[in-house]
Amino acid sequence: MRSPRVMWQSAAVLFGVLIAGASGATSPAIAATGDAAAGEKVFTRCAVCHSNQVGVNKVGPSLDGVVGRKSGTEPGYSYSPAMKSAGLTWDSATLDKFLQGPSSLVHGTKMFLSVPSETDRQNVIAYLATLK
Repeated sequence: MRSPRVMWQSAAVLFGVLIAGASGATSPAIAATGDAAAGEKVFTRCAVCHSNQVGVNKVGPSLDGVVGRKSGTEPGYSYSPAMKSAGLTWDSATLDKFLQGPSSLVHGTKMFLSVPSETDRQNVIAYLATLK
């Protein structure tokens, strides 16, 4: 028999997938792994370089709609050659790996800061999944 904790976690994941699917989120699994409200707070650190507004690029590209987007394709942003040719799709696993160490995944990227905390990464990825 499953422990109550495993059953609760399974139910929470299923609920998150159902809610994310109903809301039209790009990747339901992302919403289930982090806390989007907490991720919005983490994003304030990212907002120094990135916008969460459609088409508003700063030092970094707008992250509105980033989940599901191909790397190096945000209109109006001047990407590094490395990012343009990376051929990545920004899903939860790819974003997690990138945020752990951007240049480890894309050698030559302009992004130089990482998000060392796994909890912060999962939360900010959940938040990014809410942006359309």
